[in-house]
Amino acid sequence: QLQLVESGGGLVQPGGSLRLSCAASGFTLDYYAIGWFRQAPGKEREVVSCISSNGSLKYAESVKGRFAISRDNAKNTVYLQMNSLKPEDTAVYYCAAGALSYWYCSGDPREYEYWGQGTQVTVSS
Repeated sequence: QLQLVESGGGLVQPGGSLRLSCAASGFTLDYYAIGWFRQAPGKEREVVSCISSNGSLKYAESVKGRFAISRDNAKNTVYLQMNSLKPEDTAVYYCAAGALSYWYCSGDPREYEYWGQGTQVTVSS
């Protein structure tokens, strides 16, 4: 069974940090682009960051300089390090895997085939 499982969400104060993990089972992430998306109540799902098979990175403007995506192929896991968190970062965060060209990752959720169940991130004092 092909599965993505996110973990690492929680409640954090503004300015704090969290590291989200996206672990795959049933398939190897090496050959997939991975995207992190988020969805806040009443808003559309939006891309946060993505990483291609060969390690090319993209970030949404709203998180540049604060978030960092990385992948550990040996652990079949992708991470999203989130620093300097703001209340507007509050959302459910999802990871997704897509069989895209090895140099490319996409901000369009429709290009990703596999999705995790999401993990809640709440930034509040």
